[in-house]
Amino acid sequence: MNRTARLYALVEELRAAAPRPLTVAVLAARFEVSTRTVQRDLQALMEAGVPVRTSPGRGGGWSIDPEMTLPPVHFTAEEASALAVALAAADASAPYAGAARTAAQKIAASMTGPASAAAQELAARIVTLPSPTNSTVRAAVEQALTTNTVLRLSYIDAAGRESDRVVEPAGLLTADGRWYLIAWCRTRRAGRGFRLDRITAAAPNSEQAQPHDLAELLLGSAAAGAVQPTALASLTPPPKKRKAPPR
Repeated sequence: MNRTARLYALVEELRAAAPRPLTVAVLAARFEVSTRTVQRDLQALMEAGVPVRTSPGRGGGWSIDPEMTLPPVHFTAEEASALAVALAAADASAPYAGAARTAAQKIAASMTGPASAAAQELAARIVTLPSPTNSTVRAAVEQALTTNTVLRLSYIDAAGRESDRVVEPAGLLTADGRWYLIAWCRTRRAGRGFRLDRITAAAPNSEQAQPHDLAELLLGSAAAGAVQPTALASLTPPPKKRKAPPR
């Protein structure tokens, strides 16, 4: 068994035993490797973000939170190739690119056989030309969106004018290979789109932003016809039906 397959099998072994912990010695005997090898593998899983943990003392060992991991997922060769293409599109300048890379690693570790071979072969034939987005700016935008907090930023518009803004993030727009932060701009008191590679500095603060409807902020703009990618539509709950006013 190669290391990738063993890492995947280790996760499934811990899932099957959860919440009961398993010792390194038990895992080493199960996979017919040394305890040092198992220890290195478990450390690699932790560094990759897999929710494994160790508890010391009598009755202790390694365990995993089954609610924080996916059960075995079996992809067809076509599905695996589609994932390789989608994750390759999340180049280093795209929002949440770091999370996309670790997700790709976890998916790759879970795949075996023809699906894995197809994804690896296709991934080797995909290259990107990243746009020069500042990683610090991207991290600040990601944090503000995830925590729904106000963001302070410096922005250079298409005419080369720089300004400082205070914005309330509403969402992200991708168009023609560019990423835009769509937000309510407190400075301009209107909805605005900020191209990520034109944001020169950004810092979220602890102030909670007011909720804003992304579609409403896009109304009247060149992106008024933007639609949610079909791959994400199934993750989004249907909009709540508005109650009819009393007659």
